[in-house]
Amino acid sequence: MDNLQLIATAPMGLEAVVSRELMDLGYTDQKVENGRVVFRGGPADICRANLWLRTSDRVLIKMAEYPATTFEELFEGAKAIDWPAWIPEDGEFPVEGRSHKSQLSSVPACQSIVKKAVVEKMKTVYGTEWFQEDGARYVIEVWLLNDVAMITLDTTGPGLHKRGYRKLVTEAPLKETMAAAMVLLSRWQPERPLYDPFCGSGTIPIEAAMIGWNIAPGLRRTFNSEGWPLVPDSLWEQAREEAFDSVKDDIPLQIAGSDIDPAALEVADAAVKKAGFAKEIKLTQMPVSRIKPDGDYGCIVTNPPYGSRLGDETDAEKAVRQLGLSMLYLPTWSTFALTQSRTFEETIGRKSDKRRKLFNGRIECTFYQFFGPLPPRGRS
Repeated sequence: MDNLQLIATAPMGLEAVVSRELMDLGYTDQKVENGRVVFRGGPADICRANLWLRTSDRVLIKMAEYPATTFEELFEGAKAIDWPAWIPEDGEFPVEGRSHKSQLSSVPACQSIVKKAVVEKMKTVYGTEWFQEDGARYVIEVWLLNDVAMITLDTTGPGLHKRGYRKLVTEAPLKETMAAAMVLLSRWQPERPLYDPFCGSGTIPIEAAMIGWNIAPGLRRTFNSEGWPLVPDSLWEQAREEAFDSVKDDIPLQIAGSDIDPAALEVADAAVKKAGFAKEIKLTQMPVSRIKPDGDYGCIVTNPPYGSRLGDETDAEKAVRQLGLSMLYLPTWSTFALTQSRTFEETIGRKSDKRRKLFNGRIECTFYQFFGPLPPRGRS
């Protein structure tokens, strides 16, 4: 059990960021694939990965991988897995699935076959024909790609972006995992100012503050694998104690945000307070044309509005032009913006130094990076 194949799923374009996070946690034996990073670990690592990963969606256990061009092959491969070692007699074990470029293209049929295989395996150990499924939750997933089936067990439950600090959302919320990725992809350090002129529900400033203070993003929530016999409470307690001991809340932060929408700021203010950063994050209602971030060598990290996101393309372009003008008055600052707009550079009036394709949910976006000078030596 200490040499499990674990999978940290990753939004498209963020595989390298998830890989770096795992490296920083000490998981060097890993393989980066499309949409996921596979690494080795045991039950204790299930706890650590779920608590600490900022940009991954879920942590899965890879149970098996095998060719499956027929329902019989799919059934036999799933039945061969030692499910009773993981799932107790009262465990709830729903099966989810997806299929791409495979002969077994009916996802409901594949889910049904795998469910039947698990039940048949469980019968051989528990000696019963019926399972109540009223205990801990074990979500099984069957992934079919190019006629190869991969069976996984979800240790996370609701996605890792569910941090627990945001109860209300604005009209077009940015996922917490993507906000964290934007901060990590920027060159921001806790000693430098950070500003979001389109802060919406406050996600980017909050994620930056959590990174700045080294707060594990999963500390405020629970996970499916809590309560699993093979992932005992003692391991979760140990992982949480490690995370609490790692917090660096003595670092002064210079993080601020603004938005023209008062309703969005109400949501942001509630989230900031819920996250515990009421004194560290300054929020102001103002248009981007009036922003005056404090300090030098700071980073603007933002998700500007765009037409399909908030409905008014003209106002969105005007706001981006104003951001470009504001950048002229911040010569030592760097700017990092995630947007769906294909004409962002033209609208902002400047060519980016670097671009990266990312997906905000299912929306294809570009992460534009405009580098300012680094702080002089001796300053962060």
